[in-house]
Amino acid sequence: MSAVIPINHNISIDQNICTGCQECSRVCPNLAIEGRPHQAQKVAEEKCVMCGQCVQKCKSYVSLTEHGPGAYEKVRRERGLADTVKEPLFSAHNVCRLDEVRRALADPNLITVVQSAPAVRVALAEDFGAPFGFLTSGKLAAALRRLGFDKVYDTNFAADVTIMEEGSELIERLNKGGLLPMFTSCCPAWVRYLELNHPELRGHLSTCKSPQQMEGALLKTYGAMLLDKPADGIFSVSIMPCTCKQFESSRPEMRDSGQRDVDVVLTTRELAWLIKEKGIDYLALPDEKFDSPMGDYTGAAEIFGVTGGVMEAALRTGYELIAKEPIPAMDITAVRGSDGFRTAEIMIGDLKLKVGIVTGLKNVKPVLEDLKAGRLDLHMIEVMSCPRGCITGGGQPKLIVDKDFEEACEARAAATYQHDKELPLRKSHENPSVQKLYSDFLKEPLGPESHKLLHTTYCGDPKH
Repeated sequence: MSAVIPINHNISIDQNICTGCQECSRVCPNLAIEGRPHQAQKVAEEKCVMCGQCVQKCKSYVSLTEHGPGAYEKVRRERGLADTVKEPLFSAHNVCRLDEVRRALADPNLITVVQSAPAVRVALAEDFGAPFGFLTSGKLAAALRRLGFDKVYDTNFAADVTIMEEGSELIERLNKGGLLPMFTSCCPAWVRYLELNHPELRGHLSTCKSPQQMEGALLKTYGAMLLDKPADGIFSVSIMPCTCKQFESSRPEMRDSGQRDVDVVLTTRELAWLIKEKGIDYLALPDEKFDSPMGDYTGAAEIFGVTGGVMEAALRTGYELIAKEPIPAMDITAVRGSDGFRTAEIMIGDLKLKVGIVTGLKNVKPVLEDLKAGRLDLHMIEVMSCPRGCITGGGQPKLIVDKDFEEACEARAAATYQHDKELPLRKSHENPSVQKLYSDFLKEPLGPESHKLLHTTYCGDPKH
């Protein structure tokens, strides 16, 4: 029986624009799009995991040049988009929340803080004419400041924290006979898929929140303490490649700071619209740094944006926590790749750690069937809903021509791994700002404060 999940639905198909080409239904991993060929499709909200791949794939649109200003401006107004938006507007789209961000930025009584995910910086520049994979971390930080945010942080900081918590959780399960394999829990569309289709397997999920939600909870507790501001005076925005993150942020479980931990989520595309609306020449911006301490990160955090990246980051730290010695090779290429499901065995001292990586939610069903049949001999499995991980999220710049997909994937992934290699620190547990977070505030991974702020269970289950 399906679990009862609160719905703050974020994906819509415009019935007046849809031509019924069914491109969307062919990529939907949970068969949530209904309709006959050549007729307008609709989203079955009770089945939709909000991964946004339908948004990326949709081919039905209204444009200023082909359909005229009247038809175009009607759709633009309905979606709350600025007059500066001139690109085609497609039938399948995510609900836009730019107005909420505009109001917050204009409110002098609010401290506005923003975090941005690793996949955003390898794709955002594409919407300003840059080639695929043009990584712009410094310009991203600069643009967010020019939009008026008081503090510009990085979700990568929380990705490093996630590894501290998730790695410790895996070790605890290994040592104490906990439920295995442990699934990663940083992809909200995957979590929702499991809840809807296999709620009996929820115990296999890591109890860790996603990096977005960890950062959100920390911003309104640790961050509020550093800013000497009350949590209810902080408005927290996240910039994500994912169309399911708004749903995640609205879940009742995500209020452990005493407030809603993340107030609004914007996609990469929506951030590009906002930057253009403000007349900012993105590619001409100087490079600036994210604010410390919650903008400091390692290469391990950066690779969260590619499939296999969470697993590789976890192994870099997990190896040293278990073996008590430096990892012999930083690049763990055995977990990299783009095939639907792959496994690897990593020797850590006397332990043969068996891991799996699922790329694209359509490939998870046989894995779950093997798990239920007792045929899955693995310790940890990473699951990412989107085809190549977060770099191909539903909220990324739209690839209108299908043949661009492979080129964009390769370029975004290559830029991500190159950024990892160029960073001075490449293991999460070596991040000095994360070390200080634990020494001054959280005390220890899996400790009482960490469990309160950084871990969760879903569907109204009591907290651990």
